[in-house]
Amino acid sequence: MRIAVLSDIHANLPALDAVLAALGEVDAIWHLGDVVGYGPHPDEVVARLRDVEAIGVRGNHDEAALGALDVTYFNPAARWAVEWTARRIAPETRAWLQDLPERLEIEKITLVHGSPRDPTWEYVTTTPAARANLAASATTQCLHGHTHIPIAWRDDDGHVEAVRPSDGFELVLDERRVLLNPGSVGQPRDGDRRASAMVLDTEARRVTWRRVEYPIAAVQADIRAAGLPAWLADRLATGD
Repeated sequence: MRIAVLSDIHANLPALDAVLAALGEVDAIWHLGDVVGYGPHPDEVVARLRDVEAIGVRGNHDEAALGALDVTYFNPAARWAVEWTARRIAPETRAWLQDLPERLEIEKITLVHGSPRDPTWEYVTTTPAARANLAASATTQCLHGHTHIPIAWRDDDGHVEAVRPSDGFELVLDERRVLLNPGSVGQPRDGDRRASAMVLDTEARRVTWRRVEYPIAAVQADIRAAGLPAWLADRLATGD
């Protein structure tokens, strides 16, 4: 089974379309939350995911857009964007987001947005956090997003290894417990402005990271036209 794994699309339709085209034919599309927030195309992104029958989980920005999460701890631009999203989204978009669970287990693989310990909010960015979440995962393999940075954390006989993939990097999946982060489709933060995603091949037991160019200038123009903070447009150009 060949599965496209997407996370942190953040209402960026051109990035999503470019990734779907680049990954080619797949048997399923899984997403790891933060479908909306930051970007100018929340309804359009949800409609596209619905059209391709994507399944997945809810992120913190999705919860905030539904009014289910206190945005006090969001930075000002993120708070402004999610409040704009909450005012703008169509009823069918709201209903689709509302139906997303915080956690899924499919094909003996766990899907969360943040981490196994805290599906909505925890950032897994350090070895201690990775070690704790590898132990907390109910399955050997866990897919998560939230950090916007592609990475794998793997337990190798008590030693936690951080694997930082480049475009086209393949990781063989074995009996070792692993956290797999595809990076962000709509707002990468690892210094590479290209959209980031993964392809999971359950038969070959490997995962491949992909980076994809998309029309950043067009998204920046849409952000400005929507009246969203200029910082959100500027950030797309740098991938930081």
